[in-house]
Amino acid sequence: MNSYARLRGLILPVALATLLGACAQVQTTQSGVVGIDRTQYMSSLVSEAELEREAASQYQALLSQARAQKALDRDADQVRRVQGITQRLIQQVGAFRQDALQWNWETHVLSSDEVNAWCMPGGKIAVYTGLIQQIKPTDAELAAVLGHEIAHALREHAREQVSRQMAAQMGVTILAAVTGSQASADLGSTLSQVMFTLPNSRANETEADRIGVELAARAGYDPRAAVTLWQKMASLGGGGPEFLSTHPSSSSRIADLEQASAKVMPLYQQAAGK
Repeated sequence: MNSYARLRGLILPVALATLLGACAQVQTTQSGVVGIDRTQYMSSLVSEAELEREAASQYQALLSQARAQKALDRDADQVRRVQGITQRLIQQVGAFRQDALQWNWETHVLSSDEVNAWCMPGGKIAVYTGLIQQIKPTDAELAAVLGHEIAHALREHAREQVSRQMAAQMGVTILAAVTGSQASADLGSTLSQVMFTLPNSRANETEADRIGVELAARAGYDPRAAVTLWQKMASLGGGGPEFLSTHPSSSSRIADLEQASAKVMPLYQQAAGK
């Protein structure tokens, strides 16, 4: 065995052990009435604070671009509506994690034909006018969209996906170190890919659906609106909106939303004084 092979034999086990040891079991939220109890795995290489800083930086860049294009918060009535619904939902996040009440939440409306909405780590929210104009959601349906996106942030689904992506890239980097080639992991580009390109896992989508339904109910919005919202999304022509490329719809999803909505109806009735 030559010296290169011996060195590779020494490096690989240590590097792989480091890679495996970088993941820890966490539970980001309380289970709530809807019963979210899946154990999550996060990489210590991707801290919550670091990801939130990167998200805040990317968010400000997006807002600056929209402002320059005169596409930021153009309709005052739309902005008041979206921010008002969002604030009611944010007031309920303590049911799942108390620390989220202290996040530096921001909500803006971006003028775009795209049917989309998202919430970045740390509570950075955007709603596109295409969603409002094409879906024509009721307040309760808009609360279902926003609750779903807020739920992704509460559960740190982006951090989960980034952890997986960074672990895979780290594996490539380890291989590169052994073979002498070049490779690196970039947190910023990985976050962008996770937020705007890669689809969410079925488990993540189900959790966001259920938490979103409970947040809406606690905020006084009829949770059954989540069902009609997703039916509207799925019925759009042209292969469906951009939103569904990362938030797939299906009959089984509708059935799960119906069950979750029934479970949280007492919360809605209490909040709405019914």
